[in-house]
Amino acid sequence: MTPLAFSQFYEKWFDLLHHLVNQLSDFASSIANSKEEYISPLVAAKQEEKLAQLIGKVMLHHEEYFRAKSLITENDPLSVVASPWATTLERSLHWVTGWRPTTAFHLVYTESSVLFESHIGDILRGVNTGDLGDLSPTQFRRVSELQCDTVKEENQITDELSDWQDTASHLMGPRAESKERIERLICITRKRMIYGSERCAAWLVAVAATRRLNPHNVC
Repeated sequence: MTPLAFSQFYEKWFDLLHHLVNQLSDFASSIANSKEEYISPLVAAKQEEKLAQLIGKVMLHHEEYFRAKSLITENDPLSVVASPWATTLERSLHWVTGWRPTTAFHLVYTESSVLFESHIGDILRGVNTGDLGDLSPTQFRRVSELQCDTVKEENQITDELSDWQDTASHLMGPRAESKERIERLICITRKRMIYGSERCAAWLVAVAATRRLNPHNVC
């Protein structure tokens, strides 16, 4: 796959991602805004099944992205690092060819704090809001555990890339040595792809576990 081909793929992939995320968001909002005071076990089970299907679609969509990116990494790793298909803002936030996965945790903590403060009255009255401001201590612990694992893996990959950059001058050396350095970059980038795919899957599962689809009591 060439950089141009990946750029075209990325545009279509990103448009579909927006569509899938909107589906997921609309479904969660429809549940959270439901005025029903009683949700039967059957209805609750169907809601969980629908959520699992939507999350599955998003996970498969991300897997497709990482497969395509792995192909271009094999052919042109330097283009993947440069990421010409990304905006200048996106590139300024990149970490090893893409966004740093731990960024998601900072967003969750910030969003949770804002929503908690805005719904403090409802929470004190025992009303479930069904959003990130309504997470329990157990749910926060799950997110925190995933964050710790993510930080460890990020640091390992960062150290490997740093070592590669420290010896980047070898790229100006003999052809064989230069080829070896490029192959090392491919290896690091591929590891980031695998890691990114796994983190994406783990993150979506964690979000599914922390989101309360049903804001009412399920009997």
